[in-house]
Amino acid sequence: MTSPVVSQQVAHITAIRGDASAAAPMIESALVAVRRVRAWADAQEAALVCRLTELSSFPAGAIADAGKCSLHDANRTKERAETLSRTPGLAGALDDGDITARHVDAVTRGAKQLDDERRREELFERLDDLVDVAAAATAEQFERRVKLEIRQLQSDDGDARLTRQRRSVRASSWTDAEGMWNLRGRFDPITGVELAAALDRTVQRLFSETTPELCPSDAIEKQRFLAGHALARLVRGAASVSSTGSSADSPAGSSADSPAGSSAGSSARCGVGSPEYVVVIDADAADQPGPVAEWPIPVEVPASVLAHLAVEAEINAVVVRNGVVLYAPGMLDLGRSTRLASRDQRRALRAMYRSCAIPGCGVRFDRCKVHHIDWWRHGGLTDLDNLVPVCVEHHARIHHDDWKVELGSRRELTVRFPDGTVRSTGPRVDG
Repeated sequence: MTSPVVSQQVAHITAIRGDASAAAPMIESALVAVRRVRAWADAQEAALVCRLTELSSFPAGAIADAGKCSLHDANRTKERAETLSRTPGLAGALDDGDITARHVDAVTRGAKQLDDERRREELFERLDDLVDVAAAATAEQFERRVKLEIRQLQSDDGDARLTRQRRSVRASSWTDAEGMWNLRGRFDPITGVELAAALDRTVQRLFSETTPELCPSDAIEKQRFLAGHALARLVRGAASVSSTGSSADSPAGSSADSPAGSSAGSSARCGVGSPEYVVVIDADAADQPGPVAEWPIPVEVPASVLAHLAVEAEINAVVVRNGVVLYAPGMLDLGRSTRLASRDQRRALRAMYRSCAIPGCGVRFDRCKVHHIDWWRHGGLTDLDNLVPVCVEHHARIHHDDWKVELGSRRELTVRFPDGTVRSTGPRVDG
């Protein structure tokens, strides 16, 4: 955008802010103007940072001082500037306000996944030719496109990448100023699938019906609290198994926390339970090359190791058409026999939803609650066609802020807000 255009955008924002009677569409147009001005400012910042980098011996420090931000944020700004210097098309789109800095940051994160400079350069060239795609997409949607381009570049390098990831596994711990012991880990995708499955299963097993003492009331903090206690229980249980040969946390022969048909206890790989993955078969996708494995966390596993994983993992096929499950193992309709969704129902839902069902929400499925469209307390059934995954924040909004949620015959979700606004999605499977 040229300076006069920026001035027009600022004038529009100021006028709407000063108009107490402005309707929602006008306020939304002002928010678009804010986005465009912010993008223009980010583009100017990137251009200035590129010049400063050539002149300063410690540009990150100078950027942090000028922007009154942390060195971490300053380095992110510097990386964004470097990405824009290599993608002039995206730089122009940011300057025009057609994309946002978050679109550029998605490219930066993607480039870091490529170890070879030649492939990074090819990624930059590919993405710089996709300016129109970026301009028409949200940052999250464009990041998915970035990941697709990366997968294509890495199509013949999956095993090598997994080897590098396994070599990079790390865990560290420290005690903070409050006296709390902290733990941080970084794991390869296969280990991550196993650990995530075990953690989710342990949370469900321990806390599906009860809430431990001192649990916070905030929905997000509650989930973190429960996950922390579940992790501690897993670690203590694994230590007990290694020292005594049996788990102190689960009686011998118990199958409450094990997949059907497998022994209770844990996987031979990591001692925390067999991982599960769902193979989704879309009956409508004629161009789909084959079944797609849906892991409980967003990771990529080379095809060459899938057969090895199949020996130790629980594999379930789910067939969908027009966003509706045609086949899934287990009982999918439980009526009034239980309030909680079963593992079979969660598996079927995971085949259709990668994230929260509320439009625009990207919280992963494994971090969501299963919500009854017709509430359980009002006589709703625990049947698949009455269930959707909803993140803890939106679950609270539905129950406390009078959001009205409707589910169509092809799982079209409609949300009606108290102010009369309506948002809807098309049939699932989710993208």
